[in-house]
Amino acid sequence: MDMNLPTVRLYNTYSRSRQELKPLADGVVRIYSCGPTVYRYVHVGNLRTFMLPDLLRRSLEYLGYETRQFMNITDVGHLTDDTFDRGEDKMLVSARLENKSTEEIAAYYTDAFMDDVRKINIRPAAGYPRATDHITQMLELIEKLIAKGHAYVIDGNVYFDIASFPSYGRLSRNTTDKLLTGVRGEPDPRKRHPGDFTLWKAAGEHRLQVWPSPWGEGFPGWHIECSAMSLSLLGERFDIHTGGADNVFPHHEAEIAQSEAVTGHRVVSLWMHGGLLMLSGSRMAKSAGNFFRITELEEQGFDPLAFRYLALQARYRAPLNFSTEGLAGADRALRHLREKVEEWSGGGDGAVSEEWDSRFRAAIADDLDMPAVMALVAELTRSSMTPAGKAALLKRWDGVLGLDLDRAAAPLPAEASRLLEARERARQAKDFAESDRLRDRLASLGVTVIDTPDGQRIKR
Repeated sequence: MDMNLPTVRLYNTYSRSRQELKPLADGVVRIYSCGPTVYRYVHVGNLRTFMLPDLLRRSLEYLGYETRQFMNITDVGHLTDDTFDRGEDKMLVSARLENKSTEEIAAYYTDAFMDDVRKINIRPAAGYPRATDHITQMLELIEKLIAKGHAYVIDGNVYFDIASFPSYGRLSRNTTDKLLTGVRGEPDPRKRHPGDFTLWKAAGEHRLQVWPSPWGEGFPGWHIECSAMSLSLLGERFDIHTGGADNVFPHHEAEIAQSEAVTGHRVVSLWMHGGLLMLSGSRMAKSAGNFFRITELEEQGFDPLAFRYLALQARYRAPLNFSTEGLAGADRALRHLREKVEEWSGGGDGAVSEEWDSRFRAAIADDLDMPAVMALVAELTRSSMTPAGKAALLKRWDGVLGLDLDRAAAPLPAEASRLLEARERARQAKDFAESDRLRDRLASLGVTVIDTPDGQRIKR
């Protein structure tokens, strides 16, 4: 490793400890990230997961490392119950409900995903491999697993034999006994062990996405996709694999078994998992129907980057409680910070303080300690440093924060400011007819007013 690069310590889910990052290639950190399944819109909980590799890359690059990241697009659908391969394929359900082909569904939701990640300044990966483009690699991998005695074929289905891989369960701390808990209904009688997972599934009737294979027509299991794509894009050893806490089991556990059974050695040096987004104490999930898209928050008058600001308040591994009150607070704080940066940017000594910057670098090198970084930002704003020096530092740190701190708010037209004040007075006087009239006047000036418990919020 380049001796000039600072030491970075990251929490490895596999070892349950922080460990020093030691890139396999000098100064270049290679990262594979689990991306979206494109059968529906992503919600802000998913976006928090996708922020993890973005923060990781920005932090590493700030410290002088190079990064190379791939994020997969799952366009062969999961089954409804991913653990035990039951139920219907989500891609097919969406295709049927929306009366579109699976290709149209995947293309539409992939575009929506790309738009959503742009809104919160998640920078593009080096590539977005699609599962459907890697079927050949998946088939090769499955054939190798069968040849090595790690998989078996029954009725056109191929299953991974977890008994053949003794360390199965190491990532999630599951034992084979524990794997039986939560089995819905009767286990698949064709499997040697109920915890064995599907590598290739024989095509049933009405199956739209089907490929030929040595075992008959069918489609890949979810887990084999990431093994095939990561091995073919990053090689048999790479530095970091990221995903959400909900990917640990079964997905990443299965991925480790497949990749290591085929290569005979550790493939991933560090496994990093982002904490879940909680709404009223329960996990935000598509299946629970309790989720928001970033576009919905934007329609309510929030800056999408207010969500990024909110996410920076918590350690990436910790659950984050989401509420519109919390988001409103983040929105106000972000606007205030931008106003300060604009105010401080004029003239004066803009030299960056190396002492302050070294504190920032130490925080990001300590397992991406963003709460410490945000506390440092607050401390800096109150410090006795020159205004120009503060502005210069905050703009530099924004390379990691990604909050567009040098994006000054365009001033409202004087007429709009006057109308907003008049409308606030009308609302307090409960003159709702006048309040509605002023809202329409503001709309004609291009200013949409949204009423919230905290008062008026505007969207332009």
